[in-house]
Amino acid sequence: MEMRLTLVNAVIATIACAVLMFLLRAFPFILFSKKKPPRILRFIEKYIPAMVIGVLIVYCLCDAKYLTFTQRPWGIPAVTGAALTAVLHLWKGNSMISIFSGTIAYMLLEYFI
Repeated sequence: MEMRLTLVNAVIATIACAVLMFLLRAFPFILFSKKKPPRILRFIEKYIPAMVIGVLIVYCLCDAKYLTFTQRPWGIPAVTGAALTAVLHLWKGNSMISIFSGTIAYMLLEYFI
């Protein structure tokens, strides 16, 4: 049995999601407006972004076709894109330039190789 979402239900769901998202984003500011956050939260704030980037790099480069070197494009686009992103970020220090350039290089190499 197929249930269809009416316009009223869709609007209510959208408003509920928007209010929930706002409250989730505002919660840390409300909670820590008068006091300093605990040490564990400061640790997480400092080190989690680098850990997430590390996990994403490993996830992106762990595909089997990059490890065997038997299938085209032999991992060249992924390794080149990651290396270009790292070099540009270290050189320019601009996340947008490095991410977009690495992505464009990856896509072009994936298409042409």
